[in-house]
Amino acid sequence: MELAIILLVVAVLCLVAVFRELKAKNFFAVGFAGISTLVFGWFSIMTILSELNII
Repeated sequence: MELAIILLVVAVLCLVAVFRELKAKNFFAVGFAGISTLVFGWFSIMTILSELNII
């Protein structure tokens, strides 16, 4: 479960980066931060669901 929490924290930090880079109009960084948010968010949710034996 520690891995899921760490991945969730990283996903939240990536989401913060998306908004920060949108404000700075750096769209290349927005793309990478957005993809990172989706990937880390997906892995955190799937890890939590796997640990809870839902899937």
